[in-house]
Amino acid sequence: MKLSMNKSLNGSRYKSLGRRLQTLLIGVLACQGAIALAPSTLAAQEGEPKQMEYSEFVQQVQNDQVESVDIDSDQLRIEAELKGDRQVIVDLPTQDTKIIQQLRENDVDINVLEPSQDAAFRQFAGSFIFIGALILLLIIAMRRVSNSPGGPSQALSFGKSRARFSPEAKTGVIFDDVAGVESAKEELQEVVTFLKYPEKFTAVGAKIPKGVLLVGPPGTGKTLLARAIAGEAGVPFFSLSGSEFVEMFVGVGASRVRDLFHRAKENAPCIVFIDEIDAVGRQRGTGIGGGNDEREQTLNQLLSEMDGFQGNTGVIIIAATNRPDVLDRALLRPGRFDRQIIVDYPTYQGRLDILKVHARNKRIDEAVSLEATARRTPGFAGADLANLLNEAAILTARRRKEAITQNEILDAIDRVRSGLTLKPLLNNAKKIQIAYHEIGHALLFTLLEHSYPLDKVTVIPRSTGAAGFAAPIPPEELGLETRAEMLDLVTVTLGGRAIEEVVFGDAQVSIGARSDFQMVAKRVRAMVTRFGMSDLGLVALEGQDSQVFLGRDSMPKAEYSEEVASRIDREIRHIVKQCYDRAKKIISENRQLCDYLVDTLIELETIEGDEFRQIVSQYTEVPEKQVETVKL
Repeated sequence: MKLSMNKSLNGSRYKSLGRRLQTLLIGVLACQGAIALAPSTLAAQEGEPKQMEYSEFVQQVQNDQVESVDIDSDQLRIEAELKGDRQVIVDLPTQDTKIIQQLRENDVDINVLEPSQDAAFRQFAGSFIFIGALILLLIIAMRRVSNSPGGPSQALSFGKSRARFSPEAKTGVIFDDVAGVESAKEELQEVVTFLKYPEKFTAVGAKIPKGVLLVGPPGTGKTLLARAIAGEAGVPFFSLSGSEFVEMFVGVGASRVRDLFHRAKENAPCIVFIDEIDAVGRQRGTGIGGGNDEREQTLNQLLSEMDGFQGNTGVIIIAATNRPDVLDRALLRPGRFDRQIIVDYPTYQGRLDILKVHARNKRIDEAVSLEATARRTPGFAGADLANLLNEAAILTARRRKEAITQNEILDAIDRVRSGLTLKPLLNNAKKIQIAYHEIGHALLFTLLEHSYPLDKVTVIPRSTGAAGFAAPIPPEELGLETRAEMLDLVTVTLGGRAIEEVVFGDAQVSIGARSDFQMVAKRVRAMVTRFGMSDLGLVALEGQDSQVFLGRDSMPKAEYSEEVASRIDREIRHIVKQCYDRAKKIISENRQLCDYLVDTLIELETIEGDEFRQIVSQYTEVPEKQVETVKL
């Protein structure tokens, strides 16, 4: 309320200044006009010579009607005496020498006048008033900048740090508000203990790490952990993004780093949190066409400040990034960010704890099982789970229900995972073809022993462009897939195209499998060139994909000969063909089941995994391992 009142007062102050400035400018213009019109007005009042047009005056000179003239020193004004005691004033358009020559040819007396004091005064007064108005305008503008909320430092000082400062660490977050990252919380407890009781460490000669780097995928809670550390320790807290250091002017970023650490040392013990540090901490001397001088100078200053602390000053730097591979090595050495804490995707228990935290302020029906929701969402980060419950609450309000039910939870999971729901297709032929495609994936998910269990299959289109999908439930831990699992996943991915060919024929297959082929090519190529899962042998011919901006490989380099490349292509085609033939065989053996599943899917539009497995089990044997996996 106080801030809004200050803003309104400042707004009214600026409006009054604007009105005063407008009045001043109008007065200046009026004064200049009065000064300019003063001579003509006085002349009209005193009956002085009348004004004559220049062309008429030239005619009078040619007719020998001019006796004498008085010319101003600037030769722009003539006061002439005509025959018959007539006096006129003529304004010359320019410094006309021809009129002087004509006057001499007609024996006219010519007298050049000295500049009058009144004219000089009028010229000086007009210039002085105009310059004074500009100076006054500049003073008002400077006062307005100084009275602004940002102060003159925002407008004139580029080198000051723009970090947000919380002197009392009122972040509103403590460790109890952070769930799903228990291992990271245990690591960071040492930082909190040091800030609260530093004598416990200094008594035995221990030094707390000066820098802590939080590494993890987006949305896993890195920034939330930094806020929780400040809230638990109760110390001042500086927070800013790595991009706020870098400007287009070379040296500004380094100046901001110096100012930040100067302020931090004055408020020690404190925490400095730098989010997305890869924006300023990328490796030096990299990139096509050379490095960025401003960014590299900023990084050099950051390295110097972090390693220049004298003893334990109580300033702890916490940074977050999801790209630790691009950071400069000097930034990760001991004495700087010598401790890296992995903030990974939460496990089942972590997801359950996160859901409980975000469910505190939401009205949820008693029949809703957060345990079931946690089991259906492997691979979801903390931000995804928070968004899931928020989407469920929005759907509840839209449907005019009093509490969130299981249906809203399931719809929210689909919305977060696959996008917004669109209207179902009305074209029956296209809908049937999409249903067969998705049933091909879903059936192989169910029948293959080493594939993931099916979560649901639907023909309702989504905003991501998918006309339908068959979603699996991935396992809790990924990264140690076996060859059998990878081959089954390739077979499942090819199931959509396989069932289209079996049912509609080769001439009627659609382009719906285009994204499936991309996934197959990437997975099978990794099996051949990186994992040693082919007849090519136990070799690793390719590394992980590297980005061009790192500068190490601006042009791709082949790590093998052309002959080996041909063998790789043959192995990839061989594996893909084996999996495709296997998919066609399973679908052909269950042709009647496929037709029944398609009819059911078109009627219901969505079939849950348990219901789908129950239908399949009536026709053929379903691997028991998958059924047990999805039991909640």
